[in-house]
Amino acid sequence: MSAIQKTPSIAVIIPCFNEALAIGQVLDDFKAVLPEATLYVFDNNSTDDTSRVAQTHGAIVVHVPLRGKGNVVRRMFADVEADIYVMADGDATYHAPSARKMIDLLIDKHLDMIVAARVETEEPRQGITYRPGHRLGNKFLTSGVQIIFGGSFRDMLSGYRVFSRRYVKSFPAHSHGFEIETELNVHALELRMPCTEIDTPYGARLEGSISKLSTYRDGWHILKTIGRLVLSEKPLQFFGWLAAVLMLTSVALAAPIIYEFEQTGLVRRFPTLVLVTAMMVCGVLSGACGLILHGIRKMRRELKRFAYLRIEAAGNHSRS
Repeated sequence: MSAIQKTPSIAVIIPCFNEALAIGQVLDDFKAVLPEATLYVFDNNSTDDTSRVAQTHGAIVVHVPLRGKGNVVRRMFADVEADIYVMADGDATYHAPSARKMIDLLIDKHLDMIVAARVETEEPRQGITYRPGHRLGNKFLTSGVQIIFGGSFRDMLSGYRVFSRRYVKSFPAHSHGFEIETELNVHALELRMPCTEIDTPYGARLEGSISKLSTYRDGWHILKTIGRLVLSEKPLQFFGWLAAVLMLTSVALAAPIIYEFEQTGLVRRFPTLVLVTAMMVCGVLSGACGLILHGIRKMRRELKRFAYLRIEAAGNHSRS
């Protein structure tokens, strides 16, 4: 029997916290562009009418009591079953019409993730579209991830993305808050998934809507997440460099002591000798830890790769 192409199911998943003012417009915009999609709003303990407004506009509302965007994304990826996932924030700043283009590209190119890079647009809304502090922090953090993990993403912190099912179901979410976007990118880079980034218009919030981002607090959390990911995904490089610094410093400090001993037969700087010995031991242990953790990381990556490969690629949906 010949294979019949099956239309992939699409889920629009929207994490929300106190977005009653904007969520209705967001849902209407996505419904107009993707009438075949199922709309989900994951309400993260909102204290306003977000849930009621979302239900009124046709969304399936799921309540997530544990605060933080990372916790919401973890729940979304676990609970929602679809072939293609469109994730966007509920603040009406992202361009819903771009979703169709992103989905078509994901299917045609057999990709696993498309990131919507934000491009500011001139529009009649009041307020700043993209705060200077957020823009600068985004560039700094994105550049840091590129240097450490590679890739060519220009807007690592964008909350507007399209995923394949195999990406979603192989993603081991660990983050709690807004640092989840960093983890999303690093997961794709470490498994060498086919991904891309396209420019999409980015608008200001609706008047009266308040951003939940804190430039310094969330920036600090993202920095800590990058550090944690370096330790877990690049242990050999991290501990290798640490071992090299400790051992080279030890040799440099030991050279005068050895020279003095050869000349006089005495060791007068005994405390320095103890320090040098301790640093060399720590350097050797650091290198050994790096090798051990590197082996563990390879096994973890293979397990994630097997989980990824068990799921059919986007665009290959067919039935006999």
